[in-house]
Amino acid sequence: MKWAANLSLLYTEYPFIERFSAAAADGFDAVEIQFPYDTPVSDIRAALDRNGQACVLINVPAGDLMQGGEGLASVPGKQGAFADALQQCAEYVRILRPSRVNVLAGRCTDKSRYDEYRNVFLNNLRLADEVLSPLGVTVTFEAINTVDMPDFLISTFADMTSVIEDLAGLSVKMQFDIYHMAMMQQDVTELLRGNIDQIGHIQFADAPGRNEPGKGALDFASVFAAISETGYAGWVAAEYRPSDASTSRTLGWKSE
Repeated sequence: MKWAANLSLLYTEYPFIERFSAAAADGFDAVEIQFPYDTPVSDIRAALDRNGQACVLINVPAGDLMQGGEGLASVPGKQGAFADALQQCAEYVRILRPSRVNVLAGRCTDKSRYDEYRNVFLNNLRLADEVLSPLGVTVTFEAINTVDMPDFLISTFADMTSVIEDLAGLSVKMQFDIYHMAMMQQDVTELLRGNIDQIGHIQFADAPGRNEPGKGALDFASVFAAISETGYAGWVAAEYRPSDASTSRTLGWKSE
């Protein structure tokens, strides 16, 4: 499998730009970054080039989502803000050249408006595909568990499948996050085996706890075997919180 390191969660013992070389020293020739926008894109490009790495995924800016708000991508009345965020993302895409860009749906706290929020999300995914696919990007979206992030609009595999069905004809794919699916009591291995054609990117952490494999309840030997059996050719990204102060000491899963 092709491993990538998420530099927003891994190697945080180092300043951001130093994380690239730390990951390269551990054998990662690909990285992903949740939100790279606080760092000049030229600095990130230089770090990638110095270390012979590819940036394989970034997220579209998500507004106030990470601070507990609703975010941008599904909120009625915030379509203009999402379009602006998408243009900022496109500027980074042109320099970093990721193959995937993820759109975080955000929260819907008023369940009576769920359909309204979902329709906004669908339209924003269509816009993201229109803007980013000409740049060689596959747009993805993910389900996030409602234990860690209550009221997230898309939280189960069925939710993701429904979105894919409504976007038939577009190249939009699922980002399959093993940790979030496990936290929602989804059968990770069976979903991977049965739906790999709809999956454009895979991320993992053990559950519960969101630490490295071996710190939770998931059988990662079976999970990784399931991915290999499907013939999946994309990136599999470590997006966990290292349980050790040294990320390098948490990489036992990589050599198993």
